[in-house]
Amino acid sequence: MPQFKYFAFISYSHADRSWGDWLHKALETYPIPSRLVGRDTGAGPIPNSLAPIFRDRDELPSATDLSRKVNEALAQSANLIVICSPQSAASRWVNEEILGFKRLGRAERVFCLVVDGEPNASDLPGRASEECFAPALRFEAGVDGNLTAQRTEPIAADARAGKDGKHNAKLKLISGLLDIGFDELRQREQQRRTRRMAAITALALVVMTVTIALAISAVIARNGAEVARQAAERRQKQAEHLVGFMLGDLNDKLAQVQRLDIMEAVDDQAMQYFQSLPTTDVTDEALAQRAKALEKIGSVRMDQGHLPAAMQAYRSSLKFAAALAEAAPKNPERQMAHARTWSFIGKNYWYQGRLEDALRAFRSAQAILVRAEALAPRDHQLQFELATTENNIGHVLEARGRLDEAMAHYRRVLALCGDLVAAEPGNGEWATALGSAHNNLGSLALLRGDLATAVAEYRADDRIEAALTARDPKDNNQREQMAIARATLGRTLALSGDIDSAIRGLRESVDIANQLTVVDPSNTSFQEDVALYGSQLAGLLRQRGDLSGATQLSGRSLANWRALTRQEPSNARWQQGLAEATLEHAEQLRAGHQPDAARVQALAAEKTLGALLLQQPDDRAVLLAATATQLLLADLDEKQDATAAARMRNEALQKLTAVTTGDPRVLALQVRTLIALGRTTEAEVVFERLRKGGYRDPGEVTLMDRSHIDATHEAPIRIAHDASRQASLVASTSTQPE
Repeated sequence: MPQFKYFAFISYSHADRSWGDWLHKALETYPIPSRLVGRDTGAGPIPNSLAPIFRDRDELPSATDLSRKVNEALAQSANLIVICSPQSAASRWVNEEILGFKRLGRAERVFCLVVDGEPNASDLPGRASEECFAPALRFEAGVDGNLTAQRTEPIAADARAGKDGKHNAKLKLISGLLDIGFDELRQREQQRRTRRMAAITALALVVMTVTIALAISAVIARNGAEVARQAAERRQKQAEHLVGFMLGDLNDKLAQVQRLDIMEAVDDQAMQYFQSLPTTDVTDEALAQRAKALEKIGSVRMDQGHLPAAMQAYRSSLKFAAALAEAAPKNPERQMAHARTWSFIGKNYWYQGRLEDALRAFRSAQAILVRAEALAPRDHQLQFELATTENNIGHVLEARGRLDEAMAHYRRVLALCGDLVAAEPGNGEWATALGSAHNNLGSLALLRGDLATAVAEYRADDRIEAALTARDPKDNNQREQMAIARATLGRTLALSGDIDSAIRGLRESVDIANQLTVVDPSNTSFQEDVALYGSQLAGLLRQRGDLSGATQLSGRSLANWRALTRQEPSNARWQQGLAEATLEHAEQLRAGHQPDAARVQALAAEKTLGALLLQQPDDRAVLLAATATQLLLADLDEKQDATAAARMRNEALQKLTAVTTGDPRVLALQVRTLIALGRTTEAEVVFERLRKGGYRDPGEVTLMDRSHIDATHEAPIRIAHDASRQASLVASTSTQPE
């Protein structure tokens, strides 16, 4: 059997993050029964642990393809687990991860966990929105790596209420992963749980009995003579201490063995104690414990899928938490507890799909934390709580399509992360997270057509990556991250008109990539960097008139892409890279006055990109590259068949106008197409949108000038314009978070 780095890869939509968190922890902490360890099965010898599990943290809507880390993790994972819901079924990233895993020849090692929606609902009239299986789960992949019309039935465990339930679904999933019978695993699990729970239950009963006895003694003593007051208070403190243990350590132990029923009984017992106390003589500690007990009950019910019951518990907890916070407005701990309760309420609404109610709850938490921040401005835990809340608000706003508002909250997250890094500069993990936050903001800004902001965010990421690389120059992974950041910044600078900096940044990225391939020639990631950044740099050099330098870079880029695609023909990203490099080669041939040879290369690129576009119709990078190729062919065919050229341009324009964001790469191709069709007035309107967003591509400005359209900008650089300029700058202006 092959050796894999990860036992499994969990694929899920960001809307199902709570399920991803739960499943990741449940699998990695699951103790495989000792009598099963080492047994040979169809999946290989049973290991003593399911760890490590790779969990892709989030989707990045502005990314153009799966990140390098995700693709590598898929290749290094023995199994793929898909968390199935209507959200994941509609996620192109989840679908790509499934398809990528199937292309590795491991379709039989794909397992599903249904958490919402209905399997195969798209086959039922009027119920397509309930579908929980992504297309790549419902159809087989052919020998070419693309989906066929042949249906397949995924292996699925069903965690929905009324189906397998959360616990049994987990066991079914594990039995499939280990290739053993579900009944056998359940019986062994039950035997082990019975032994463990006998001890834990005995402890819980003893604690509850002692707690009630102490509580009753305390009440009786309080009703007795004054001389017994101190003894009564002492007993009450003992009772409160035991209740604290019940709500803390004991609850945690019960959670580890997933005895939600006993957890609920313990929490209810704690509530009985609270109810036994006099309503006029209750300590703040008891009130805080009561709020915590209700919060625990809410969380148990949420885990059980009982959202209304969970909300009832959270609302009851909120009353106590709010009273305590109001009584001590300068106590940061109480304010954070109050805010956390609001966050639980917000999550409950989120799970119900009530996004506006969730937003209100998260904003209530935010307001409390902002006030508390003034009391403890250096409290790192409070900063983390606030960053998390701001992030939750941003996600809700983004889900509602309110990108401007989401951007404001993401900036607040960035500021909080910056403070944490400033407080602990040596924490590389925090610094990396800060860099990723900048990159994500840059990607969102670019999608909105705000190039100035995108450049600023990418510059910030570049500085962080450079500093981390300088701290440890021998860390090749970090050096690659710096190359990626520098190339991303360079591509965006090219769109904003700073060609010198763009060339410098891409040249540095190519140099780093070349150095890395010397260190590890077999590393395909480094080879891909050389090919990608070399092709993009070649495009800039060609447009600067350095055709010789461009041709040299392009030749090595094509050689690398061809070697990679021969190694793995089903890798769509590599096929796309080869097509874009071929398109750049076609532009070089046209610049060298070889139109026939240029047309041959353009047709080769068009064939590959057309196939990819059928496979990934929503992939913007593929769409732009395919459209740029179509426009180049229209230019080359203009003299021979003007009618056909016009038809191709109209088809390209139709595809481009279907993209509704302000992405400058889309708008720039629209401008070029409109001018070629003689629709200069419309082109001027679109270019004005570009100009206001900071777009200063010299080639576009020159084209507008030649068309007698006012495109004034600072010190325009006069260079020839071509379609592949936009295509060469499309490829991955950002990567998925790692």
